[in-house]
Amino acid sequence: MVKVDVFGTGFALQAAIWVACGMAFILFGYDQGVFSGIVENDNYLETMGHPNDSLTGIIVSIYNLGCFSGCIVNFLLGDWLGRRRAMWFAMTWVIIGATLQCSAYSVPHMMVGRFVCGIGTGIETSTVPMYQAELCEASKRGKLVCSEPLLVGVGIVISYFFDYGMSFVGGQIAWRLPIACQMVWAFIVTLLVFGLPESPRFCYQHGRNYEALQILSDVYGKPKEDPQILSEQTEILEAISVETENGGFKWRNIFKRDEVSTGYRVLLAYGMQFMNQVGGINLVVYFIPTILNTNVGLSKNLSQIIGGCVQIMFVIGSLFPTIFVDRVGRRQPMMWGSFGLGICMMMVAILLSFKGQANEHATSSAAVVFFFVYMLIFGASVNCIPWCYVPEILPLHARTKGTAIGVSSNWIWNFFVVMITPVIINRLQWKAYLIFMCTNFAFVPLIYFFYPETAKMTLEEIDYLFTNPDKGPVKLSKEIAKERPEHGRVGTLGMDRGEAKRETEEDSKSGAGEEHIEKV
Repeated sequence: MVKVDVFGTGFALQAAIWVACGMAFILFGYDQGVFSGIVENDNYLETMGHPNDSLTGIIVSIYNLGCFSGCIVNFLLGDWLGRRRAMWFAMTWVIIGATLQCSAYSVPHMMVGRFVCGIGTGIETSTVPMYQAELCEASKRGKLVCSEPLLVGVGIVISYFFDYGMSFVGGQIAWRLPIACQMVWAFIVTLLVFGLPESPRFCYQHGRNYEALQILSDVYGKPKEDPQILSEQTEILEAISVETENGGFKWRNIFKRDEVSTGYRVLLAYGMQFMNQVGGINLVVYFIPTILNTNVGLSKNLSQIIGGCVQIMFVIGSLFPTIFVDRVGRRQPMMWGSFGLGICMMMVAILLSFKGQANEHATSSAAVVFFFVYMLIFGASVNCIPWCYVPEILPLHARTKGTAIGVSSNWIWNFFVVMITPVIINRLQWKAYLIFMCTNFAFVPLIYFFYPETAKMTLEEIDYLFTNPDKGPVKLSKEIAKERPEHGRVGTLGMDRGEAKRETEEDSKSGAGEEHIEKV
């Protein structure tokens, strides 16, 4: 794929990478939220034949089934496409899908368009966080990757208020134009990708060592002989060497323990994205106007306004991990976040259970407050952490396919929740929220016992956590966290980090440069 050198090196190139990834996730958020205002639009309902709650759930959720299919496509093709071409490929699917949706005059036509658009989003979401994680320093990885889910919230807010504004226009344009605007973000990402480099780790994995070294030099804005560049190169090649021992990893052996516990780490990635979805977030993102209208009893107009304001809390909450995730880590926000979400769902259920009684207005109003709190807590915890955790917990040889599996969990459970939501909020009423209360509470011990801390570690250092079966990754990560202030970075899989750094410094002094690759 052609690369146009328009962004230079160093900070300018890093900023361009972040902007492209951020735009992709704004598109992701816009896609998530755009149908929330459309499903109540009178012209849309008339055009689609006034679908009932079950059919509405299928129309909305088939997008998520498309996203799941996109993850499968990335599982099969991602290692061949690479990160850049996968992003470009994803945007092509999004543009085709958006075109089909905004030209739809029947339910099957709309469903095909949403499914096709979903394929692009599935490829995008299983590529972009991995791409960003592989092109930044360990100390900045958390905030950079967590800023992407923050931008999902920005995309959702844009779509909510765009839908609301267009609802006053009337006619077909009120819902066709918001759908068509998905293409704007997709075209921006498509153009930006032509100026971005491939992931250096992908290049090393495919034997393109000199190209990878040049990319590291360009991204960090340092010469190829710089000790930091050579040290990172050493870590990557060392990790590849260990991961490919005994002929390399075979996916048919995923449940067999290998040198770096690949199967276990893929399972952790799948579970992390499972937690992102089954806590009830898409009940709020997709259907908050319907919930406020049906369960709380607000007018349609007021429901749309408050629904948009609820999404703003998503963005505000996401500022916390974007700024502080590399300080507070991954485990703690996930645990207290899941607990807080469980409390919110419990309170919503209790307060809505008073519907039909004398104090109904007061309790319903209080329930709305807990939707705001829910979104604030979700943004500050479970929204961002999984997208950062999944690509960094996986070994390089399985990162593309493992990320696709992890993100597929997000989409298949997203599909499940979105499909059942219109039914359960209409038929179970307040009892529906008790389901998500239980799931959120269950996640707290799961995280505590099985998920190690990965903050401030390089992607290659995280491999080290899974090479000591006697201690286990959770216990080992706690020990490393205690030792880190005194001893700095942890050892790599086969060589002490201090020795590796000294060796690379000696090479750089002797002018080893690119020849250092051959030595490793």
